[in-house]
Amino acid sequence: MVSVPLLRSAPTFATPPEGARGIDELLAGARARLIRLGPHETYRAVGRGAVLVDIRPAAQRAEHGEIPGAIVIERNVLEWRLDPRSDARLSFTRYDLEVIVTCQEGYTSSLAAAALQDLGLLRATDLDGGFKAWQAAGLPTI
Repeated sequence: MVSVPLLRSAPTFATPPEGARGIDELLAGARARLIRLGPHETYRAVGRGAVLVDIRPAAQRAEHGEIPGAIVIERNVLEWRLDPRSDARLSFTRYDLEVIVTCQEGYTSSLAAAALQDLGLLRATDLDGGFKAWQAAGLPTI
């Protein structure tokens, strides 16, 4: 049997480390910076040239479907693919790119869009309600 010692100085579940913010606070902060788009607004934005990025994992896309024309960039590599300074960037990325990020329900996409804004993509936002809202609006899926 392997014994794992407990750290005596580790914060408890009731006492977060100084300066730590909970996920609800992080999400609210991210969304305060975004002009979130509904499904029909997103559809129109893509029609005028915005890039829709689906950050859902492959299993989720396989189970629920996809939005035609969306570029799949899974969340774990998003910043590297869309940062214009990154050696791993996609060829179309640039600072003035209008990017709309979607996930399944619109939570992770808000955090991801805020991260893209932190990289300098100031026109990044997300699809309010995610893929579920898109599908519920009767917009095309595959």
